[in-house]
Amino acid sequence: MAKRFSLREFQQNVLNRLQEQATAGDRITTLGVQVGSGYWLVDMTEISEVLEMPRLTAVPLTKPWYRGVANVRGNIYSIIDLAAFRNLGETTQDAHSRVLLVGQKFSFNAGLQVTRVLGLRNARDWQRSEQDGEERYRDDSGQMWAKLNVKQLLQQPEFLQIGA
Repeated sequence: MAKRFSLREFQQNVLNRLQEQATAGDRITTLGVQVGSGYWLVDMTEISEVLEMPRLTAVPLTKPWYRGVANVRGNIYSIIDLAAFRNLGETTQDAHSRVLLVGQKFSFNAGLQVTRVLGLRNARDWQRSEQDGEERYRDDSGQMWAKLNVKQLLQQPEFLQIGA
């Protein structure tokens, strides 16, 4: 028999979790990903979902970094190989590669293919610098991480011109 639960308990649990998140608001919640051989941080508010590579439909006469379109629960997304777009070589499509769906706040149906997802990272205490207009962080082990600015990426004319 299925376990029954109280709606009141469920609502209280959700309320408690929301309050915990509000009090822990100073935490930096970023997702660490590998793009080519580089390490990147992506703000969790800029992506809506992380997926295994969906089945793609190729689009002829597009740039090499444009992988195609994918149907994700009835919505069509353009899938971009982020490494190839940044001239870091093509991402091998294997069991580790993932797609980061761009957050709905941008009103842009795009997915960014990454080499692998490395998990949540808290970069608040890492050493921050800026190089070529990009935020960079050095973690405690000395590894360099670049911060991916999704909004800025979506505004690049090159990103918007997929035709070859």
